[in-house]
Formats: sequence, structure tokens, C-alpha cells
Amino acid sequence: MDEGDRPTDGDESADRDERNRSESATAHDGGGGVSDELEDEASDGAGGDAPDTEPEAGSRPEAGSRPEAEQSGEPDRADAHDGASHGADSHDEAPRDGEDIATKAGLGSTRSSDGDPDESFLYRFRHDREGALMWIREMLSSVAVVLLVGLLLFGVSGVWPPMVAVESGSMEPNMQVGDLVFVTEPGRLAPDAAENGVGVVTHEVGQEVDYRTFGSYGSVMIYTPPGRTGSPIIHRARFHVTEGENWYDRADDRYHNAVDCESLANCPAPHDGYITLGDNNGAYDQASGLSPPVRAEWVNGVARVRVPYLGYIRLVATGQVELNEAIARTVGSSLSPASSGFSAAG
Repeated sequence: MDEGDRPTDGDESADRDERNRSESATAHDGGGGVSDELEDEASDGAGGDAPDTEPEAGSRPEAGSRPEAEQSGEPDRADAHDGASHGADSHDEAPRDGEDIATKAGLGSTRSSDGDPDESFLYRFRHDREGALMWIREMLSSVAVVLLVGLLLFGVSGVWPPMVAVESGSMEPNMQVGDLVFVTEPGRLAPDAAENGVGVVTHEVGQEVDYRTFGSYGSVMIYTPPGRTGSPIIHRARFHVTEGENWYDRADDRYHNAVDCESLANCPAPHDGYITLGDNNGAYDQASGLSPPVRAEWVNGVARVRVPYLGYIRLVATGQVELNEAIARTVGSSLSPASSGFSAAG
């Protein structure tokens, strides 16, 4: 080996310094295995032959260049820094993602609530102030109120329906067509003057005890004779007869044209019952053939109270009276106290 090729002390010192820097960099980066390897190489360089430890010309580190381990450690630190930054960013973004999820969940629940057809329909049905749902709600409310009132009246009257509409003028002027009459079952709320099981006070008894209803003496009762297909008859009970009784002498000759019992219909009486008359009629129901003497079991109820005009609702609904006719009668009745009247039922 030539003297010019032998490494100098300065070169060896530079190599050792370079190795020491490499060891420090490797230790800083956590590379324990590389540090041990550099220590072994340093020991071999100090005690061994110089040619064995001399680095090759192509592998000698250049002045100013960093060791390979240090260069490899730099990206690791950069990656770690980037990872930390990314972690921080992820940590910062997590609440925003959570908020987005919560917001989406809230919107989803809102859409679910708004999109629920049943809830939406019920809310609109209860709160709409115009449109079809409002009209349906008001109509159903009115029907419910009418049914509730009807049930209450049924509890009081004990008969269904508890109210009947006056269809003819046979009871005028004390009852008008279109009146709605509240009825109680036979025997309920009976006055003391009623000495029978149906709670009826006859006109004859009413005169004696001064018992008046609907503008005259005695009770107005609702009854249905056998074979009648129309509405029940609403007439006043005049007096009571017994089976086989000759009631010609008790009858008011203003309400029949007979000259004796044989010429008077239903005389003598075929059975016990009431002789009845419409206040606006010219003949007893029994004399005109409208009904035999009214048995107690034929009585549907006793009239108690009338409400003007409300009966037209039923009469118009059943087609018995036209709407314009009902309006004309109502307006005419309110303008004029006199009424032309209508024929008696039957």
C-alpha cells in the first residue's frame, strides 16, 4: 500500500465523528439496533487494521450530507407530525360530524313527524279554520251535541225518541206544525190528578182540578192504534170510558153528528179506553173512525214541552215538508199571530 493511499489520522477522526453523529441520530429515532452496530464498527476501527475499516471511496459520506439513518428519521418525524395534525383535525371534525348526525336525525324525525299521514290528518282535522275538514268537524260536532242532548233527554223521558215533530195542524193553535215536542213515557212525571198508570189527566178531570197543559184542560198524549202505518197521533184525552159504556150522553155534541148511541161510532164502547180529540178538529177520533177508544197500552207517551220550529228539521229531512215551504211557514208564523191551520192527521 502506498503512503498516499493510507488513511490519515484526520480522516479517521472525521469518520469517528460521523459515526457518533449517526449513533446520536439513531438513538434519537429509537433505532437501538443501528446504534449497537455502529458501536461494533467503532471498536473494530480502533483495534483492527486500517484497510478493513477504510470505507470505500464511493461509500464515504460527503461533507455536508446527513447520515442515512438521520435522513430516514426525518420523514418519520414529518409523518408523525402529519399524523398528529391529522388526529387533531379528526378530533376537531368529530363534533361537527356528530352535530351533522344529530341534525340529520332531528330533520329525519321532523320529516317522520310531518310525513306521518295519521298525525298530520288529526292535527289538521282539529285545527283547520277553513276548508272541507273544518266543515266536517263542525258537522260531526253538531251531530255529537244533538246525540248527547238526545241521550240526556232519553234519560229523563224514558222513551225513544224523546221528542216528536208535529206534522199536522190538528192541535192548533196550541201546537203548530213544525213544533218539536218533548215526551215522557206513560206514568213518568205523572201529576197527582192522574189516577191511572199512564199518567194521563183527561179534559173532564182537568176541569175539576184545574189541570191545564198546552192551552187547555187535560193531558196531550201520543198514541198509535193497531193497524196504523203513519206517524203516531198527538191528541188530547177528553174522557175515559169502560167496556160496554154508552158514552153518548157524556160526549159534547159539537164534536159528533149522532143523534143517539146507536148512530155514534164506537158506542157503546168496545173496550176500556180514552176518547180523544184534536184541539183544532171538529169530531172525536172515535166518532170519525180514526181510532177506537185508546187503550192504555197504545199510549206511547205524554207531551210535556214544545219547542217551536225545530221539528221542521225532521220534517224536511224525511221529505214531509219542502224546504221553501218550511221557510214560508216559519216566516209567516212569525209575522202573523193567526194561522190558517192544516187538516188533522188521518
